Amino acid sequence: MPGLIRGVARTAVVAGTATAVSNRVSRRQGNRWAAKEEEEEYASQQQAAAAAVPQQAGGDMDKKMSQLKELGQLKEQGLLSEVEFEVQKNKILNG
Repeated sequence: MPGLIRGVARTAVVAGTATAVSNRVSRRQGNRWAAKEEEEEYASQQQAAAAAVPQQAGGDMDKKMSQLKELGQLKEQGLLSEVEFEVQKNKILNG
């Protein structure tokens, strides 16, 4: 009888260890998949944002740059004071 109990106990330990290892592997794999999905989602969001910015800001940025150049020329010619220049520059950049 002691040999039978020892065999059953050994089987229980092996089965418990196998279950724990299996669960740990499943958890790790699930975490890896979740992390990979998050990375892919982040990358696609970054690509979408990068693609949207040039379309929106392309014409706007050129317009703002030309306005800032004209503003700078007016300041150099003495037609605008430093305060007027800053006010107009902020309007162009923020408006």
